[in-house]
Amino acid sequence: MSFRPLLAAAVLILPLTALAESPNIVPGQWQFSSTTSVKGDVPIPDQSESHQECIVQGDLDDADFQFLEVEEGCELLEHNVSADGVDYQMVCHAEGGEANIDGRMDFLGERVAGNVNIDTESPMGKMRLETAIEGERIGDC
Repeated sequence: MSFRPLLAAAVLILPLTALAESPNIVPGQWQFSSTTSVKGDVPIPDQSESHQECIVQGDLDDADFQFLEVEEGCELLEHNVSADGVDYQMVCHAEGGEANIDGRMDFLGERVAGNVNIDTESPMGKMRLETAIEGERIGDC
């Protein structure tokens, strides 16, 4: 399963090699949606995205299966992965700026829910991006 379209700002990779069992996610066709709110001195409208994706059991059992993506300039500080979810903290550096990222995703069988908070200093001042993520199984692939 790829949350890349939903978590472009979070850019994190968490291989499941640390998991002794599959994530608590039922294979099938999934609908994912996210809404990002920006808190700061400059008003920026909320941004929403959604996409569908087929998840098969082979994906969940694959030790190389990746939930999220890490980009250059980012460092994973802490991560805790279990069959029921993932918690993480990371920091990204780019062009003299820094972004601190905290995230949580819960695996709830036929749905997932989580959030990602990004605190950054930008030319527009301090900003906080808060992204709420939801996914649900909508049927078979």
